[in-house]
Amino acid sequence: MQLTVKGRHIGVSERLREHVRERLDSAINKYFMTAIDAHVVFESNKRSFNAHITIHVGAGITLQGQGEAEELFASFDVAATRVEKRLRRYKRRLRDYHRGRDGKSRGRAAQQYVIEAEVDAEHTHENDEPDNISPVIVAEANTEIEELTVGEAVMRMDLAESPALMFFNR
Repeated sequence: MQLTVKGRHIGVSERLREHVRERLDSAINKYFMTAIDAHVVFESNKRSFNAHITIHVGAGITLQGQGEAEELFASFDVAATRVEKRLRRYKRRLRDYHRGRDGKSRGRAAQQYVIEAEVDAEHTHENDEPDNISPVIVAEANTEIEELTVGEAVMRMDLAESPALMFFNR
């Protein structure tokens, strides 16, 4: 597993990196043979530390967890516990999902666009119409909208702590 450990306004020691690697390896290896990559970011607040974990398991499944504590190691342990709890809750579904993959795509091709943000309100007046009504496309990419059951979609939203997910109902 490719592991990235970073700190925002904080130094990351080799001891902390090793603790992160051991804890994530033991948690993930219970449920998957290997994960693709994991990113852990530590932040320092005035009185506490935050740890943000993002793990890409594969097949479009991303796990996220975050924790806050007064100590650096404790903040990671809180976040790792949340990730482990989600993995434990969905282990049967995740294993069945991976076994059912036959290498064929379970989605539909689609275009994804990133559109430029709207102009600030201070530069426009209420009655003024914009000169150019069509939005500016900043980036575009090919993507795939997966065919999932409602249960699988809810599982993915919970694992990724995402407020929304676009999918085709199988």
